[in-house]
Order: sequence, then structure tokens, then C-alpha cells
Amino acid sequence: MRRTASVLGMLTLVAGLGVGQAAADDNTTHQEMAAAVGNPVNLTSGFYVDPNSNPARWANEHPGTTANTIRANIASKPMARWFGNWNTDLWTDVNNFVSAADAADKLPVLVAYNIPGRDCHGHSSGGAGSPEAYRSWIATFAAAIGSRPAVVIVEPDALAQLDCMPADQQSTRTSLIYYATQQFTQKATNTWVYLDGGNAKWINANTMADRLNAAGVRNVRGFSVNVSNFYTTRESTDYGNAVNARLSAQHGYSSKYIVDTSRNANGAWDDGNSSTTEDWCNPPGRKLGATSQVSTSGAEMLLWVKVPGDSDGDCNLGKGTRAGDFVPDLALHLINGN
Repeated sequence: MRRTASVLGMLTLVAGLGVGQAAADDNTTHQEMAAAVGNPVNLTSGFYVDPNSNPARWANEHPGTTANTIRANIASKPMARWFGNWNTDLWTDVNNFVSAADAADKLPVLVAYNIPGRDCHGHSSGGAGSPEAYRSWIATFAAAIGSRPAVVIVEPDALAQLDCMPADQQSTRTSLIYYATQQFTQKATNTWVYLDGGNAKWINANTMADRLNAAGVRNVRGFSVNVSNFYTTRESTDYGNAVNARLSAQHGYSSKYIVDTSRNANGAWDDGNSSTTEDWCNPPGRKLGATSQVSTSGAEMLLWVKVPGDSDGDCNLGKGTRAGDFVPDLALHLINGN
């Protein structure tokens, strides 16, 4: 029988860890569904360590001192699994991942990363081929989780990157994310969903709050900050709080938020020439941040959303690599902070 009160051994329920938020529209059924979402943290005994993560698989395939270091510092820690157009059987892949976590009484963290026009002009471009394809994809994603506990981060960078799209495509993208909130509310009843809200130095907090509101953040648990970036937890929580201040002042509610701490111990890199250098892309001198945990102030959770050691693309320390590839040298740089 699944336990109902254990949380990482350290939790006496943090204030605010309650049921899901009501839906943003006037549909009573939708509101009731959203309000009925369970507390996935409370339904599990801790965060899930993915035995098939990129660093874990690399360490298993390359035994030796480097593998032992990567296993001890990265592969043995809870982190997210990313899903996108590379998953040829999405339902099976999501179901298998969530099933394994459920069998272990652990909480899985998943990332939905398949919005059409994904990462416009970036190293991770791609995504679903059409709005219709995306709606089918995200509906399958939510259905594959079902009633099992999970945390899902929806479409990193998608709202922050609206400015690189024509106005009609911006509207379509926002509507697709809103559709995603509806699908998770209806089909993934013990999942906390967080729409991505960019990072502390990208889009100003007022603008991001308005974008999150339009995309349906009120339908779900909240938003994510600093995914795949390097800003400190303090900078990220200041930003999250500023977004919430705008949500409260202009829209009458606030949301929970999580911070990606996978690579933020040393903060962001600035070589003084940001107009020509991709400071966010495999920069030197970054370091692993706090491991996944429930937070008692500011952010609701600190999570390893980006997989440490996975390349951001063909840039800086990852020159010659592809986005998403695990690179042991990148992992060692993060472990050593150099």
C-alpha cells in the first residue's frame, strides 16, 4: 500500500504543499479536476534516481576511476528525464519511466520538450511538426502518467522565447501550452505541473508573469525557473518571487515555483563579452548545485532538471558535441567546479 505521509524523511509538510490549484476558466468540472490533484510528494518516499540516465549509462559502460567519480557525484542523484521528438513510442517510454519510479515508491521528475519551433535559433531546435501533432503528443504524455505521482516541467524556454517568433505563432504556442495544462489536469491526477518561466536575467518578471498567466499557469501547480541555466538559487528565488508579485497584483493569484539547481553552485558565467559569447552554453567554471529536495522557503522544490554532463550544444567546453549528448569531461568540470 502506498504511504501517505512520508516525504524524504525530513518533511513535516511545508506550508503550501496542498492540493492542486483551481483552473483558470469558468468550467466547473475543470476547476474540480484541478483542485482534486493529489500531493505527489506526500505519496512517495523521495525523489527517483534514474538508473538509465545518460550519466548512469555512461558510467556503467566505461568502468574505471572517472566512472566511479561520475557515479558518486551525479549518476546516483535524482534528476529529471527529458522527453521529446526522439521518443518514438512516447506512451511506452513515459509509462515505463513512471512505472519504475512507482514500483520503488519514488517521485519521478519529467520534462516535456517538444513544442513546435522548439529552441528557435538554438542548439536544441526541433519539436513537433505541427500544432495538431503537439496536441496529440502532450495528451499522450499526460495519459501515460495517469494517476501515478509525478512532477512535470512543461516546455523549457518556450515562453521566454516568444520574442523570436511572429505574433501569430506566439499566440499558437501560448494556446498549446494552455492545452497542455488542461491535459495534465484531466489525465494526470497526482502530478504537479510547472510551466517554464525562463531565468532571472532573460525576460523581466512582469512580462513573464503575464505570459505564464496567458499560458494557463493557474490551472497547474506553478512554474519553473533557471532550467538548464546557472543563476544562483538566491537570484532565482528573487526572480520567482517577482513573477509572483506581478501575478498577484495583476491577476489576483500567485503560484508555486521550482528552481533548477543542477549547475548553479557558482552562479552564471560572464566573460564580459556576452554579445558574442553564449554564456549559457557549456560555460567554464560552473559547479553542481544542491541536489533535489523539497525547499522550506522561496521555491517549493530545488530540482536537478538539466542532467549534469549533458551538453548544451557545440559551444565553449562542449565544442564539437551535440545538445543532449552526455560528455564525461563536462561532468567532471561540474564536479570540480572548473
